[in-house]
Amino acid sequence: MKRTYPAVALAAVLALSACSTKAGDSGSSGADGSGVKTDKGATASEITLGVMTDKTGVFKNLGLGITQGNELWAKDFNAAGGVCGRQVKLETVDHGYKADTAKTLYPQIEPKVLGFVQLLGSPVVAALKQNIASDKTVAAPASWSSELLDNQYVMIVGTTYDLEIIDGLSYFQEKGLVKDGDTIGHVYIDGEYGKNGLRGSQYYAKKHNLTVKEVKITSTDNDLTNIVTGLKGDGVKAIVLTTSPAQTGSALAANKALGLNVPVLGNNPVFDPVLLKSPAANALDKLTIVASSVPFSADIPKAKEVATKYKAAYKETPNGGIPYGYAVGEVWGAVLKKACENKDLTRDGVAAALKQTTSASTEDLVAALDFSKPGTPATRQVYAATPDASAEGGVRYVKPLFEAPEAKEYVAPHQK
Repeated sequence: MKRTYPAVALAAVLALSACSTKAGDSGSSGADGSGVKTDKGATASEITLGVMTDKTGVFKNLGLGITQGNELWAKDFNAAGGVCGRQVKLETVDHGYKADTAKTLYPQIEPKVLGFVQLLGSPVVAALKQNIASDKTVAAPASWSSELLDNQYVMIVGTTYDLEIIDGLSYFQEKGLVKDGDTIGHVYIDGEYGKNGLRGSQYYAKKHNLTVKEVKITSTDNDLTNIVTGLKGDGVKAIVLTTSPAQTGSALAANKALGLNVPVLGNNPVFDPVLLKSPAANALDKLTIVASSVPFSADIPKAKEVATKYKAAYKETPNGGIPYGYAVGEVWGAVLKKACENKDLTRDGVAAALKQTTSASTEDLVAALDFSKPGTPATRQVYAATPDASAEGGVRYVKPLFEAPEAKEYVAPHQK
């Protein structure tokens, strides 16, 4: 996963009010001696950001990587002095990629936080979408569905699933892997994640007269042999996956075992380095992954710095979630710094600062970001990458950051 990436700083701002009920009350509202307004998630010394992640479900390894990236960022941010005289604290819960569990946990964590530095999973974000809006909590979802962008409090760091696939199919066509008039398959998890990826295939297909064979599955369907057998019968020239890593491994193994051997394109969550040690390992060469954030092994200064710090602090197998989680923290820091400048670290103030963030940079960990246009993805750029057991994090670049002409023309569902 490779690319040229912009940087975004991290900062957190909060001041406790002399007008508030009592010092240290994270639900208070008012302004401190410096005139900075605050409400939930802030004390005189801390800003608390929420992490609702998956530690036990189908995306547990990605969730762990993103969370560790968040933690590395918070440590660095606090070491640099924090923001508005405050240190950042992370409040973490595990929903196991279950929307019902997330809905139970949300009321427990929401009163404690200014916003969320991580909200992992499309079904989780969909379930909490109205809560986020009514509570005015800016949230960075580890879910990249453009359908979420009708909510002004959602901050998607990177491009969206539909645009990933549009860019990825353009790359396939550029490489001669598909051509106008071909038939392709798209296997997708039912729900906002899968449907948004499919939206990208459908859009690109209309532009290039492709036939898309759509196959809907659930998040617990782990043997895709019969599905790939059906796609072989359909004569597909490529397969698109908007799936979990386990499902990706099954599809790729079947692609090879059945002698289909077509190129496979996947959204950014489809791959996990553990696949390199799975029965599907010898079939991964057909997979191309598209995403806006860099892989763990990216040869850029900030990625190298994050990788070094990670290896000093953690022992788990690294993945691309680590630099991404760090980058999200950087973006949150940039927004908090702007809110601090505005002397408004309330939830309303953070939301206003987000809209003023027109050029968020993360020192190239993620493509350049612009959050100022309602309903519009903050970037349309991706890099293309392929699994590689010799690379730390299990992925190497095959094409640097790019934006396909079709992606530039695409109108997202809530774009204004």
